[in-house]
Amino acid sequence: MRNITKTFPGVTALSDVNLTVRPGEIHAVCGENGAGKSTLMKVLSGVHPHGGYDGEIRLFGEPVAFKDIRASEARGIVIIHQELALVPFLSIAENIFLGNEQRTGARGVVDWNATLQRATRLLRRVGLRENPQTAVADIGVGKQQLVEIAKALSKEVKLLILDEPTAALNDEDSASLLQLILELRDQGIASIVISHKLGEIRSIADTVTILRDGRTIETLTVREDPARPAELSEDRIIRGMVGRDLDHRFPDRTPYEGDHATALEIEGWTVRHPVDHQRKVVDDASLTVRRGEIVGIAGLMGAGRTELAMSVFGRSYGLYEAGTLRIAGRQVRAKTVPAAIEAGLAYVTEDRKRYGLNLIDTINRNISLASLPAMVRRGVVDEHHERSVAERYRNSMNIKAPTVHEQTGRLSGGNQQKVVLSKWIHADPDVLILDEPTRGIDVGAKYEIYTVIDALAAQGKAVLFISSELPELLGMCDRIYTMAEGRLTAEIARADAGQEVLMRHMTRRQPAAGARNRD
Repeated sequence: MRNITKTFPGVTALSDVNLTVRPGEIHAVCGENGAGKSTLMKVLSGVHPHGGYDGEIRLFGEPVAFKDIRASEARGIVIIHQELALVPFLSIAENIFLGNEQRTGARGVVDWNATLQRATRLLRRVGLRENPQTAVADIGVGKQQLVEIAKALSKEVKLLILDEPTAALNDEDSASLLQLILELRDQGIASIVISHKLGEIRSIADTVTILRDGRTIETLTVREDPARPAELSEDRIIRGMVGRDLDHRFPDRTPYEGDHATALEIEGWTVRHPVDHQRKVVDDASLTVRRGEIVGIAGLMGAGRTELAMSVFGRSYGLYEAGTLRIAGRQVRAKTVPAAIEAGLAYVTEDRKRYGLNLIDTINRNISLASLPAMVRRGVVDEHHERSVAERYRNSMNIKAPTVHEQTGRLSGGNQQKVVLSKWIHADPDVLILDEPTRGIDVGAKYEIYTVIDALAAQGKAVLFISSELPELLGMCDRIYTMAEGRLTAEIARADAGQEVLMRHMTRRQPAAGARNRD
């Protein structure tokens, strides 16, 4: 890709970007949110067609001009987006060949025998033993990611583009996927991997190209010999991404100097699965968070962390069975989300695109959603006030957008997350529940969000912090609860916490209720 420039109204997303990928190479593309990584890949794959950008793309030495995704796939370029494009109620085999059906004769009737046989071979190639007639909805996210790769292999892929492939995966599924990418490299298939997980990049990438503010900053060789360990440090990559050294991954904490009274108390909280009522997803959980305190919840995927958070926030998940919720010492029976907000609770969801934002609406309207009654004057929304509030957060949160009237769906993931945080901060809650608040965003944006969280704690807000990244919990939290199979298994002070200690409690199920056994 030579001198690629792509503009949108009011924004230059890419400016003279260059990228060279060799056959059989794993090439990582790094950069902060909004650096232009996904836009560059959309240009390469034909999502942004030829004529809508300046510059040249050459494939195996020949210039190409893709008018759409079909044109790029016909030449062996396949992109797998961060949000998987599978149809949940179709089978695995139907998804693999959707739009590329195996036909019999000129009539175009689907050859189901050939479809199932070929799907089985492709699934074996990516390490899956599932029946190809299984519905996609019945397999986990990690396996769905492998189905996407099987779908790419069905199109005779030569260059595979993966946008944040492990963002939603647990450690085991991530390791399996990374191993598959290495195996594809050995088969001569080149890959471009966009990822914010720098440890993963160092473990698999041959070359790293760093983008910043829509420009190519540098291309670094991770290893000349695939058998050699990576020598490129994470700090070196970060320096290229953000244009400065991040001497500390987490900001210095400003202590809260006020009353450290208990702000949130959950006691005996029990919730059953919304469909399978025999299964408890949260089992007799008890925890506390004080004013000015950041308390973490650590657990493996399926431990029940999100289920606990959502059920506390207006009982928005599962079938409530028992438990007491107190905010500032006062018992609260918040049976709906509006009631939870009124009681002083806020919940930043782990799935910002589905639950956190209205992607087709503007930044200013998204920010005002959780506190809309305060925006109303004489029965209508005061648009001037709404706009001024949004402008204030655009500046204070460093949301990269030309105006507050920008459609939220056009923002990068990190900037979307800042809009979600702005929405809940403006609602002025007493207790803020953060569920994977930095998932899928870069180290620079993470640092900015950590700074915001610390500032909230310094103001006396109580923060409950859920994260799958143990270093993040260890760097941010005063205390950490561990959770396994729906139960809180330990409560650990920051001074006593370490990754091995947390993992030990995350992988065991305490016979005792709640988190009454302290480490």
